[in-house]
Amino acid sequence: MRILVVQESDWIEKGPHQSHHLMERLSAKGHEVRVIDFEIEWRKNSTGDIVSKREVFQNVHKAVEDGRITVIRPPIIRLPVIDYFSLLFTHAREIRRQLDEFKPDLVVGFGILNANIAIFLAKRRKVPFVYYIIDELHRLVPQKIFRKAARSVERWNMKESDRVLSINEGLRDYTTSMGAGKDRTGVIRAGIDFKRFNQNIDGREIRRKLGIRDDDIVLFFMGWLYDFSGLKELADELGKNVERYHRIKLLIIGRGELWGSLEKMKTQEVIKDRLILLDWQPYDKIPEFISAADVCILPAHKNEIMKNIVPIKVYEYMAMAKPVISTDLPGMRREFGKENGVIFVENTESVLDCALKLKYDEVRLKDIGNKARAFVEKNDWNRIVGDFENAISQVMSSG
Repeated sequence: MRILVVQESDWIEKGPHQSHHLMERLSAKGHEVRVIDFEIEWRKNSTGDIVSKREVFQNVHKAVEDGRITVIRPPIIRLPVIDYFSLLFTHAREIRRQLDEFKPDLVVGFGILNANIAIFLAKRRKVPFVYYIIDELHRLVPQKIFRKAARSVERWNMKESDRVLSINEGLRDYTTSMGAGKDRTGVIRAGIDFKRFNQNIDGREIRRKLGIRDDDIVLFFMGWLYDFSGLKELADELGKNVERYHRIKLLIIGRGELWGSLEKMKTQEVIKDRLILLDWQPYDKIPEFISAADVCILPAHKNEIMKNIVPIKVYEYMAMAKPVISTDLPGMRREFGKENGVIFVENTESVLDCALKLKYDEVRLKDIGNKARAFVEKNDWNRIVGDFENAISQVMSSG
């Protein structure tokens, strides 16, 4: 099967996300996959040219060695806001080109604007379109002034897609509230590579290299450092309550808006040895870092963006039998419920006290970790890919 993917993020630099894992595994199974992406961080990578050039990246893989994706990056005008307006024209041209030359059997969308274009053009050629929702997309638009318009476009996309898939039940409810007919919706959850993420990996060498003692309590977070991630509040608490939290170390891997603030905090004497900041690490090394932790955390603020989100990293934490402490987010609670390896706390600041109590009860710590592992064992990637293949086969047969 030939699959064309459209998204409004950088396929090369970002991730691996659900889209990378899924599409690379489909590629490894013999499906031919092409991705049209968008250089979302052109400000950082700009060569100085106002108009970028069309680029084609062959044999791209981030999650699966045997998965080989062709990534096509149409040109844009590298000016704030204008970049998105230029996308309307250059991505439309590229989608037409791929529909004519590549002749996909299916188009899968992960964005808003180019998904809208792809739906319109795919319908004209009678090619099925599947909308895969892993976020409430319009809430991620950086310019607040455009979010209302983005919501309208996203709503139209939901109504016009042949199938709308979501990564969890909370987001499925969101898609139906946005106009997707319930009979056209489904849930394809995050998958786990259990060969890579398992509880037998030894993290002691990572602890040694990072200067972490055996009696330290390590809280681990990886991912994009959003302002609402709660990490700044945790670091603040570590600095304010040195005596109470002297054994706790906060290990963070990633980049994002909070990076500069956290780096500045790390210069403070009271916290510099207990706040460990690392830039993005090779994906193959991530299991060792998770293993080095005692508890993994999702201390995000309870806002509209996070309301229905269940990040793929949470499944990877749980696969390695690590307890997860999360703020009480509706999507997380609906996905994992009670007594399944996730402990819910009322606010960000409560994460530290919860971790402290958990570490002092080693039996409970291990028990919660084992429950986490047991809960996600059904999320093997082979099953998830099979579920996706079944879903798209139904779309194609009904078309």
